[in-house]
Amino acid sequence: MARRPFPRIIGSGSASLTRGRELARTAADSATDVLHPLLVIGRGLRVLAALGRRKWAETPKDKRGPAFFLGVACVLAVGLVPYGPLAALISLMAAAAWQGRDRTPVKSGPGDAETERLGALYEALVPYFSIPEDPNPLFAHGGDWEQAFSDYAFDEAGRVTRLRIRYPAYFTDGEAASRARIEALLHAKSGRGREYLFEWDEEGNQLDLSVLAALPTGVAAQRFVTSPGETVLGFTDPGAVQRTLPVVEGEESRDMPPVIWRTGPRSAEPHLLVVGQPGSGTSTLLRSVALQALGQGGDVLIVEGGASGEYACLTGRVGVLAVECGPTGAEATLEWAARETERRLIATHRAREAGRPAPEDARRPLWILLDRPSVLAHLAASEGRPDPLARLQVPLRHGRAASLTVVVAEQFDHLELLHEAVWQHTRARVVLGPATGRQITDVLGLPPHTTPPAQLPPGRGYARLGTGAVHRLQVPATPDPYDDATPPAQRQAVLELLPQRQAPAPDDGEGHPTPSRPLQVFRARHGSGEAEAMQATSIDASEIPEVPAEAP
Repeated sequence: MARRPFPRIIGSGSASLTRGRELARTAADSATDVLHPLLVIGRGLRVLAALGRRKWAETPKDKRGPAFFLGVACVLAVGLVPYGPLAALISLMAAAAWQGRDRTPVKSGPGDAETERLGALYEALVPYFSIPEDPNPLFAHGGDWEQAFSDYAFDEAGRVTRLRIRYPAYFTDGEAASRARIEALLHAKSGRGREYLFEWDEEGNQLDLSVLAALPTGVAAQRFVTSPGETVLGFTDPGAVQRTLPVVEGEESRDMPPVIWRTGPRSAEPHLLVVGQPGSGTSTLLRSVALQALGQGGDVLIVEGGASGEYACLTGRVGVLAVECGPTGAEATLEWAARETERRLIATHRAREAGRPAPEDARRPLWILLDRPSVLAHLAASEGRPDPLARLQVPLRHGRAASLTVVVAEQFDHLELLHEAVWQHTRARVVLGPATGRQITDVLGLPPHTTPPAQLPPGRGYARLGTGAVHRLQVPATPDPYDDATPPAQRQAVLELLPQRQAPAPDDGEGHPTPSRPLQVFRARHGSGEAEAMQATSIDASEIPEVPAEAP
């Protein structure tokens, strides 16, 4: 049986078929243009019909009858009106044309200006993400930026707000210097004056760039919902911490993520160091910490090196032991703090040996706040006296066991005057105000993941607790209520948090000592022709002989 050959396509026939397809496509396009109004009206009628069915389905069954009769009455009324059916038909066609109009297409790609900006970013990254030995470089001059950039977004001004960059695997992303060069370049090319967050994915060879929103500055001092031993240093970005606190901002209440510093016997960061520029908000943070400590029932001891009266509002308040401004008083205060630390340690040790809990006066939290202590150290050095900060070694070293917390605030210009014990034992660090990346790294131990802007509001900076991550920080507004430039709302907020003033101590006579108040008598010891240091001796008032009234 002979096999029948397969049909063969003739060349001239294929040309005729192609020409026929072009004619059919042209005819369809012409018909679409001619019938476009009818297509629009038909699409609108379908939309109106679907809308009517949905409204009818949503109407309760007990109301469908009255609605039906109302619709029939409206139709009859329109039919009886002169030119009513024609007007109704025209209105229906107009509504159908409006519902069936062509919608504006959704923008699916960057515009011309945005494409040009992405191209400029791509060209700027070529020298950093390419090597001559790469046979198929991801970054090359004149290359396609779409292979390296994805997930981008822009603001109204056309600047980049979010960008994902894919870089080659041989880039040294494990070196801090290499990452810093890329971050500085992207900061300069994407627009200065904003804070950028850089998230490096070394495993996936990706870099995510995003613009951070400004932290709110309207949160004033208030009573925060915290546990004993927790201090709110400020507030940070959402998602940076796994906790929120209800706060009042202006007249509205909202939940904000806080940066909480935990103190006490079980704290890993029992002491705090705050560094900043003049006017950056270091004193504001110390006032906020003092008010929170007083609100939790602790005692506060303040040593102010600047002698500017920033803490005059706390003088004479319940729980405030002293506010010292001079070098002599500061040295005596720090010496007392060292002895108090030793006393608490001894009392706690004896109580544990006896199987009893530590006494209440040894467990009561004691806060020592030092604002610009380098000024006192400089004055002591000029007068030939020892550095008063050297007396902080005992409170810093044993403060956690003695329920004692030290907070030191200093400026960048005088960091070299701080004692070595301060750098060694202050594991919680805060940097406020404008600072370079190198300055922030020297204080916190890690560079920030954001680009610090040149202009910052007061109380704005970075915080790091121990070996944790670096967080952006905005300190609650806690200004000096006695300052004339303080806004009334913030002044009132601080005044409401201040404790009551202490009642004057009972006094019998004209300031004579009582048996409950020992008298401090200073005796001079002489030796080798020169007077030695004066020694204070406590003598009970009952041991002093009475002196006649007429005696001088």
